[in-house]
Amino acid sequence: MNQWDIFVFPFDRERRHPAVILSNDETCQNPDIEEVNALLCTSARVNRGPKPTEEVLEETDGMDWKTMVRCDKIYLLPKDRFQEKKGSVSHERRVLIARKIVEVLRLPLHR
Repeated sequence: MNQWDIFVFPFDRERRHPAVILSNDETCQNPDIEEVNALLCTSARVNRGPKPTEEVLEETDGMDWKTMVRCDKIYLLPKDRFQEKKGSVSHERRVLIARKIVEVLRLPLHR
C-alpha cells in the first residue's frame, strides 16, 4: 500500500467502494500504524460532471468507468480492512485532487 493507491474498502454506510490512499508511504508501510487517511470514491456509473467537492478518476487510474472522488471528507480507515487494489491515481489527477482538497476544506497555503 502506497500513497495515491486505490483500493476497495467496505465502508459501513456506503458499502464497498474504491478509496484513494492519502497517507504518505512511510505511514502506509509502517506496521505499527494501523490506520491510513483515504478519500471515498463513488464508483457507480455516473452520467454527470463532478460536483464542486469532487474530482474524476478514469480508466487510466485503474477504474472500470468514470469514478468520482469526494474531496470534502477524509476518512481514517484500518489498513487490515482494505481489499483488492484497483490502481493508482495518475500524476495529473494527484495534483487536481490535492488542489480540490485545499479548496473545499479552505486550507490556507499562503500568508
